[in-house]
Amino acid sequence: MNQAATSLPAPAAPRTILGQPFGITTLFLTEMWERFTYYGMRALLILFMAGALSQGGLGIKDSTASAIYGLYLGSTYLLGLAGGWIADRLLGAQRAVISGGLFIMVGNTLLALGSTAVFFIGLLVIAMGVGLLKPNVSALVASLYPEGGPRRDAGFSIFYMGINLGAFIGSLAVPWVKEWAGWHAGFALPALGMAVGVAQFVWMSQHLNGAGMAPAPERRGSWVPVMVILGLVAVVVALASTGSIRINAVLLSDFATWAYALLGGAYFVYLIFFAGLTPPERNRALVMVALFVASVTFWAGYEQQGASFNLFAERYTDRSLLGVTVPAGALQAVNPFFVITLAPVFAFLWIALGKRGIDLPAPVKFGLGLIFMGLGFLVMYFASLHVLAGEKVLPTWLVCTYLLHTMGELCLSPVGLSYMSKLAAPRFVGQVMGMWFLSMALGSNLAGQLSGRYDSSHLESLPGLFREVFWYGVIAGGVMLLLTPLIKRLMPGVK
Repeated sequence: MNQAATSLPAPAAPRTILGQPFGITTLFLTEMWERFTYYGMRALLILFMAGALSQGGLGIKDSTASAIYGLYLGSTYLLGLAGGWIADRLLGAQRAVISGGLFIMVGNTLLALGSTAVFFIGLLVIAMGVGLLKPNVSALVASLYPEGGPRRDAGFSIFYMGINLGAFIGSLAVPWVKEWAGWHAGFALPALGMAVGVAQFVWMSQHLNGAGMAPAPERRGSWVPVMVILGLVAVVVALASTGSIRINAVLLSDFATWAYALLGGAYFVYLIFFAGLTPPERNRALVMVALFVASVTFWAGYEQQGASFNLFAERYTDRSLLGVTVPAGALQAVNPFFVITLAPVFAFLWIALGKRGIDLPAPVKFGLGLIFMGLGFLVMYFASLHVLAGEKVLPTWLVCTYLLHTMGELCLSPVGLSYMSKLAAPRFVGQVMGMWFLSMALGSNLAGQLSGRYDSSHLESLPGLFREVFWYGVIAGGVMLLLTPLIKRLMPGVK
């Protein structure tokens, strides 16, 4: 070896921030802007659809608006499965994130135009964009930590804060802009936010060290199925836009619920009886079925925040504060605020319990999450009784409900993905992750159907709805707690 070769400078050490790869900053900001857009638009969605034509809304019946809300939310989770496949086989994660961001930006721009037909096309485009961006930005976070371990956990914790910071800012800013400048400006702000997010990602993507640039050659797939599906969607959209076919959102929501449920049921039947699992693996699959059902129940109640709770805030809540009327959608910011403030508290609680030898198993945390969710609806039941008496109620009723729901979320949501990955046989981990997102899609779609049971012309339907979901949550939570000893026997060694 000659002297020139030995004198070459050593490669520069990767840039870090607070001991983390600098690329986490890129992904934190990207996810923050995407969630700013998603939750900001969600704060207006059902209010705009159900709003009177004379006030600039679409004048859609509450039941139809709720069904569309559930279909939209459910499709964002379901299309995440397709988005992951497109990134893995066709685009690579980075191009999928950029493409998804552009879809979201264009979709929100279509919403801002205000035309009814264009509005629903915009929702479809946004759902496709979220499906492309959401799973792949998370995959890029994982790629920054090939060694795994606690450093990766810390990275995901930082990333999770970006999610809730974006949700908090968006839920506050977008409704206020709508209040000051109208619906068009309200929907335009999320489009602007996503444009900033995409520009930031492109500018700072060099800090991702080339991760997710392109799929591996041996895994590359074909664009043909994607083009065929997009072509079919385009034909249906064109026929619906010209009035050649009429789409009934309530019936479509019913169909989606059955389709999601049958898909999940068929997969678990295959997994348990026909996938060649060993007896211990089959037992763990039975546990996954219980967690799947609990997840569906939880999200069906939790996602009332953007549906029946948002309508309640608009119609029955006294939102006067220091002489100013707070927009109804701005109350959506309460949940991410509680997540940001309570997540460290819950993390400390789990660690403190662990040090005392009290390690709560997954079914206990799921049971507590469902009970907290149900108790939130009990609060809303009593609030709705005041409404039946002809009163407007204070926002504290909704704030207390969001506090209970946040506590439920922190018990259930972080545990779900982790346990599903631990319970799955190694060769089925990817498919089981898909089932977890399917549970969220089914729960979100059911949320729209539940919200549709509220009939503003029959106000007594409101406490009836809240009482019903209260019992769903508390009974499901109680069942999970009662099943805990059995579930623990079915998953020995899984913690």
